[in-house]
Amino acid sequence: MQYNVKIEAFEGPLDLLLHLINRLEIDIYDIPVAEITEQYLMYIHAMKELQLDLASEYLVMAATLLAIKSKMLLPKHEEELEDEFEFDHEGDPRNELVERLIEYKKFKEAASDLKSLEEERGLMYTKPPSDLTEYAHEVKSENANLDISLYDMLGAFQKLLRRKKLQRPISTKIARQEISIEKRMDEVLSFLKESGTRKKFYDLFPESDREHIVVTFLAILELIKRKEIDVEQERNFAEIYMTARKE
Repeated sequence: MQYNVKIEAFEGPLDLLLHLINRLEIDIYDIPVAEITEQYLMYIHAMKELQLDLASEYLVMAATLLAIKSKMLLPKHEEELEDEFEFDHEGDPRNELVERLIEYKKFKEAASDLKSLEEERGLMYTKPPSDLTEYAHEVKSENANLDISLYDMLGAFQKLLRRKKLQRPISTKIARQEISIEKRMDEVLSFLKESGTRKKFYDLFPESDREHIVVTFLAILELIKRKEIDVEQERNFAEIYMTARKE
């Protein structure tokens, strides 16, 4: 069964880089290229494991980050260090990327302001008041303190793959067995309901087979989308917990 996942959280590689910079609380004018490259490649690898189609611009940015990282690792001669100090770091290989990020950030903030104005204008109506009592219904309160995005889930998924790879036996014989996402969704939901308590993200992956892991992860994403399970995380990069919603 083919299952397509469309990632709408980011509009391109610059948007992803800004997200990582804000998440890691990095100074945009002094980007630690090694750390930001590692985080960026982690998400790229996670998306590849899920067999998602990556736009070429994401791969171009990955190559750009690696090139900048390589340049910064090259040894500098004494004359180059003096020139760099004299020209106020004009030769820093990060400069072009920083300028692009700052320019993109300006346009993104401007777009956000325009979006807010659009939403504010959309709240204005000329229609006379109507009686909407018959449409009133009780709305369940949502947990507004959660801040878990699709990329947090991808990060946890990448860690899971590394853990499963280390736990995999040296020699084993695996019988291929097809499993549908719908069936795995029912199994995950039943497991959470029967436990009656929240479970760690890693507890939902009992098998080490790669296909089973990917199907389970996609099933979890679909359950979150349908609001059948709740996701909790106390702080950034902390353990992720899953709970079945009560009827």
